[in-house]
Amino acid sequence: MTFLIFLYAVGFFRTIVFIAIIYFVIRLFTRYLLPYIVENKVKEIHHKMNEQQKQQERSGKREGEVTIEYDRKHSNSGDKAKGEYIDFEEIE
Repeated sequence: MTFLIFLYAVGFFRTIVFIAIIYFVIRLFTRYLLPYIVENKVKEIHHKMNEQQKQQERSGKREGEVTIEYDRKHSNSGDKAKGEYIDFEEIE
């Protein structure tokens, strides 16, 4: 009987130690690694935004300027019928 109580106590102690180890690993991860990862992602996004802004400035178009580009392959075909007709019945 005493042996079973001892085994239960050892199992309980192992469980408590395992939970404590997991807690401290998560705590260390959120304290040291997570800010490093987030900081790198923010720098990466900032770099991409700067590249997009430089590309917009290099394109020479003003903000709000509209350009219309036609696909030459379709405009030369001469087919003016766009889409197809669908016959339907009205349900009352």
